[in-house]
Amino acid sequence: MTTVAFLGTGIMGHPMAANLARAGVSLRVWNRTRSKAEPLSADGAKVADTPAEAAAGADVLVTMLSDGPTVAAVFAAAEVKAGTVWLQMSTVGTEWIATLGEAAEKAGVVFVDCPVMGTKVPAEQAQLQVLAAGPDDVHELAAPVFDAVGSRTRWLGTEPGTATRLKLVMNAWVLALTNGTAESLALARALGIDPQLFFDVMEGTGFDVGYARMKGPLMLSGDYPTSFPAALAAKDARLVVEAAGDAVDVGGAAATLAHLQAAVDAGHGEEDMAVLYRAVAKQDD
Repeated sequence: MTTVAFLGTGIMGHPMAANLARAGVSLRVWNRTRSKAEPLSADGAKVADTPAEAAAGADVLVTMLSDGPTVAAVFAAAEVKAGTVWLQMSTVGTEWIATLGEAAEKAGVVFVDCPVMGTKVPAEQAQLQVLAAGPDDVHELAAPVFDAVGSRTRWLGTEPGTATRLKLVMNAWVLALTNGTAESLALARALGIDPQLFFDVMEGTGFDVGYARMKGPLMLSGDYPTSFPAALAAKDARLVVEAAGDAVDVGGAAATLAHLQAAVDAGHGEEDMAVLYRAVAKQDD
């Protein structure tokens, strides 16, 4: 049986690992804060004390961590054996995906760039979409992992980095939707308009967007249960801006980043990314 080592059981990694265990995958898990990984033992996963313990003898390594530097440090600590297939599922940006690919090549590890689209609830429901780029001959080995955590896998060729670049494109859109929803709702309130009319008027039209209906009610209620933390959304927005460089004016992403960072600086980094509404609406703490 294929053994999978899953490193990083945070808000996304935990439900992904749980779905792998429930699918019958032989699974070892590790998280920097062990208490976040321990509940997975009830699903049949073995909880490791170190990345190296989790990775020892594993056929497949999965990383689902916060950012590029963290992934690089954990991969180094894991002492992964040559020939292991590394499914790098974290969102790390263009520069770090190249650095991680180089580290894999140096270690003799087969590298697959495979970030996911979706947040906590889709992760819990195994409804993520996997964007993958890597060697053709690893598709079969990777399939049980991808099928357990997602509803669809898109293979985008063999060049690592392709999937990460598409993830940034998709993130730019999601960030713009979140920020645009916040701006429209805040403007409605400022102009004395019932914000519910925003949703009523767009119902059934071409500009009706489900994401606005998901994040908008959080903004109106002022309650932000975490589906995707504002701190990680700010990281993702920053990666979009950095990737665009001087080639594209991503003013929308830059504005979203500013609003997210203001929310983070005000102490709301662990709340859902919809909390950027506080910055848009200029709400004082």
